[in-house]
Amino acid sequence: MEFFHIKRDIPFMSYGKLTTAISLATFVLAVVFLVMKGLNLGVEFTGGTVMELRYSQSVDLNKIREKVDGLKYGEAQVQSLGTTRDVMVRIPNIKTKTSAQLSNEVLNLLKTDRSDVELRKVEFIGPSVGSELVTHGATAILLVCLGIIAYLAIRFEWRFAVSAVIANMHDVIIILGFFALFQWEFTLTVLAGLLAVLGYSVNESVVVFDRIRENFHKPNLRGKTVPQVIDNAITATISRTIITHGSTECMVLSMLVFGGAALHGFAMALTIGIVFGIYSSVLVASPLLLMLGVTRENMVKPVRIKEEAVV
Repeated sequence: MEFFHIKRDIPFMSYGKLTTAISLATFVLAVVFLVMKGLNLGVEFTGGTVMELRYSQSVDLNKIREKVDGLKYGEAQVQSLGTTRDVMVRIPNIKTKTSAQLSNEVLNLLKTDRSDVELRKVEFIGPSVGSELVTHGATAILLVCLGIIAYLAIRFEWRFAVSAVIANMHDVIIILGFFALFQWEFTLTVLAGLLAVLGYSVNESVVVFDRIRENFHKPNLRGKTVPQVIDNAITATISRTIITHGSTECMVLSMLVFGGAALHGFAMALTIGIVFGIYSSVLVASPLLLMLGVTRENMVKPVRIKEEAVV
């Protein structure tokens, strides 16, 4: 299905050096922000106190969040646990207070506003658990990247695998750079968003790569240069890109606006990732193919025809 059909191919590859330079600059800036500011890690990674509360009737999470923030314990997390009566509160570690003291202070404060609150469970997350989660998260990203390399190398060629992974890591680093620059809290849900962006971005790359491979075998494009073949492939998939990513971005923006604090980090990571995923698949991965030396000869393998004996 196409909303519109572009008759002339858009010369994307003629701007390849410019877009590559822009991508390199944004990548370096993101790395600088990560090194200088670092990530504002959430309670899951740094450790803290987790409280599960239950109210006899529905409760407004924003009011609870305002109350807890009034204690000045740092950036606390307040989210629903499936119902409007069950609430989870996460509080960062405070060196001068124990987990029991923190939970009692929060509970007493909340009881001044609503006496029907009940403390169901208190858990303490130590720094060792947080560091273990960081290690597991980095391992998950590494395994995803290795899986992408293997898949693309088998389906296409090693040049496609390398360009796609570089483009995908470009997306991930830029998302992390945004979180470092604005000091948004980096939680497990944000990490899940990063992994989703990796899969989403490589899907767009596969669509473009598949069309590039098909174009090398089309008789009407045999006289075209490699950049022209790539331009034709990208132009042919623009309508599909707008439909797919436009509808997905609308859904993610809805989560960002109406999802509340619990989904804010996840939705923000996806919002940034979808935009840069489209950009990297078209204007980063494709120019990298040219830099890595993709030619018609290494894409179109000669077909051997068996000679039949003439009787």
